[in-house]
Amino acid sequence: EWRKRDEEFENNFTSKNELLEKWNEGWQCLLSTLKNLSENDLDKTVYIRNQGHLVTDAINRQLAHYASHIGQIIFIGKMIKNNEWQTLSIPKGSSAKFNQEKFAQPKHNEHFTDETLQKNKS
Repeated sequence: EWRKRDEEFENNFTSKNELLEKWNEGWQCLLSTLKNLSENDLDKTVYIRNQGHLVTDAINRQLAHYASHIGQIIFIGKMIKNNEWQTLSIPKGSSAKFNQEKFAQPKHNEHFTDETLQKNKS
């Protein structure tokens, strides 16, 4: 059955836990779908509202869609927290220092999240 998009805009959550369960369920749907794709699947066509997309294009479309919504969530969070907001990236006024530290390091390969994950462990 096709999704009921209008119902997705109704706030029927009664708790933070219920919201987080739905959030995690959505990510699990994406991640399990990606995990189950074979290399041959990537060149197949899928239809979104009867418009054909290569699977790779559909994935990119969906990731861009998620990014826009996550940006909205961050924007709302910044409005709610105001001066208590803790930046998710380089703090305002710290770009020069940040870049100086980065360019002082030798070139190397690592995933862009590795540094953040290491900081969160300590």
